[in-house]
Amino acid sequence: MRNGMVRGAVVAAALLLAGCSAEPAGGRPAGPTSPPGTASGGPTASPTAPPAKGAVTVSGEVAKGLESPWGVAPLPDGDLLVASRDKGTISRVDVKTGKSAVIGEVPGVAPAGEGGLLGLALSPSFASDRMVYAYFTTESDNRIARLRYDEQRPPGQQLGAPDTVFRGIPKGLVHNGGRIAFGPDKMLYVGTGETGDTGLAQDKTSLGGKILRMTPDGEPVHGNPEADSVVYSYGHRNVQGLAWDRDRRLWAAEFGQQAWDELNLIEPGGNYGWPEAEGKAGKAGFKDPVAQWKTDEASPSGIAWAAGSVWMAGLKGERLWRIPLAGATPVAEPEAFLTGKYGRLRTVVALGGDRLLLVTSETDRRGSPEAGDDRILTLTVR
Repeated sequence: MRNGMVRGAVVAAALLLAGCSAEPAGGRPAGPTSPPGTASGGPTASPTAPPAKGAVTVSGEVAKGLESPWGVAPLPDGDLLVASRDKGTISRVDVKTGKSAVIGEVPGVAPAGEGGLLGLALSPSFASDRMVYAYFTTESDNRIARLRYDEQRPPGQQLGAPDTVFRGIPKGLVHNGGRIAFGPDKMLYVGTGETGDTGLAQDKTSLGGKILRMTPDGEPVHGNPEADSVVYSYGHRNVQGLAWDRDRRLWAAEFGQQAWDELNLIEPGGNYGWPEAEGKAGKAGFKDPVAQWKTDEASPSGIAWAAGSVWMAGLKGERLWRIPLAGATPVAEPEAFLTGKYGRLRTVVALGGDRLLLVTSETDRRGSPEAGDDRILTLTVR
């Protein structure tokens, strides 16, 4: 039974959001086209490690009454674009009023099982091109398209025709991945799932069970592990969380099967083991996770980096995990917050400094929605 429902003033939430964006519209600082952590874009010296014990304060409620929210993309003015997995629509949430209005529908979305309209990301050149990238499930595959957002068009018709930049990612009733994000190098990173067909994860010719790296036009990037391939890492079961830390290292969260969910530090060309290894297996040739959880404690989806820690949303676990890091090494055991208070947690978005957005996922047909679900909360963390 959930309790402690916090309905902070929307105006207060808007004030938190208004000054949050020291980053460009694409959500990441500009950088070279080489992968983060490589010689031409390597990490800088890390600051003092965060404290072993953290804290989370729910400082406001930005929106409520959302249906199957999944991807979230903050706009330059602080408002939010939110994808509805099952409706196939993108809405704009006004952080000053809490009102949500559909700006358009993504054509071709075929929601079923865990598929539908999933991740969102703004173009690194959003200020000039107004492009919104969306990862979604169709009748035949998972794909990525970009749509121009034109606020001058009539309400509900503000999205242009989709320009498909990448297609052919395997689809299934489960394990569709779906998180997309532009990295510090302005390249597009994509988390995919193996659709329940475990063999796809180790097959480097398949796009299932991978992290992909591509140009904004959907082409392989010079410097990827293999020429003419968008595959960046493999051996994943279902990647739904992507985030970069201060030193430009890429982190990813993924679902385990019945033993261990994982937080991984991603290295180009790395093999993360599935289905031959799950959790910290210590098997030669596979990358072990930095942290792991029993599946009923996590079932992780979105992650974000803030205040020296990775913050990870748990679906089945119904809690927000904090993993404090000194560089790439945890300084303490993962710490859980908000356990059971808001139900299933889907997406975490860093707003800069010590502020996060947290999106619940009670209306995804696996939750127990209560009045007001689903909602977007603002958090202050340390």
